[in-house]
Amino acid sequence: MTEETKTLSHGRLLTRFTQIGPYLRQNKSTEERYFFDCLSACVNAKKPPESREFWGWWLELTPKEGGFEYAYKFGKFNTEGEWQSDNVPKKCSKEVTESLDAFYKKICDFVEGELQLEITALPTLKQPKLGSAA
Repeated sequence: MTEETKTLSHGRLLTRFTQIGPYLRQNKSTEERYFFDCLSACVNAKKPPESREFWGWWLELTPKEGGFEYAYKFGKFNTEGEWQSDNVPKKCSKEVTESLDAFYKKICDFVEGELQLEITALPTLKQPKLGSAA
């Protein structure tokens, strides 16, 4: 972790990221990578809860010099509790995209507003623009 991103310790960042909303997966986060996700739309609500799959997104936030870099993907959260990269069906895409937009605004407000650090897309990200243009 760089000097600038040490403005808050790993533990303190986990606490602040948790306060942003139900997105942070602490068990998948380390000092080198913070893992966020959102189960936006149920694939089949008629199935029992333990058998349900969800359409949504996941985002990894990595500390870098002067702030953080992010990469995100869309896909399906399966019954094994794993994400699979996949195209979200058109009927669910608005809901999924809107939940990612809402999260992105919150994470930017925290990183840029409170921490006074930069948040940028990973250079290799195919669609780096987040927000309403995503």
